[in-house]
Amino acid sequence: MTGIIKINPVIKKISFPEKGKMKFNLLDKREIIIPLSYFPKIKALTTIQRNRWYVLDDQMFSFDDCDEVFHIEQVLGKENIYKYNFSRKSA
Repeated sequence: MTGIIKINPVIKKISFPEKGKMKFNLLDKREIIIPLSYFPKIKALTTIQRNRWYVLDDQMFSFDDCDEVFHIEQVLGKENIYKYNFSRKSA
């Protein structure tokens, strides 16, 4: 999975700069802001719960009070590609 100029998207920080928005700062200096409506489970978390996020393997993330792990590719709109690659690795 490569991004712009074949750079893997690595999550550096997750924040919630304004109501209804989630922001990702990537290691390569990109900043991505998306509506929380794309991630209903994250949207359902309280402000305090959203601040307890963590990163797994540079590209996956979750929250202490959330039962789902998300992938940065979902944020970039490549969920189907991620699911395909994940399935191949698991087989």
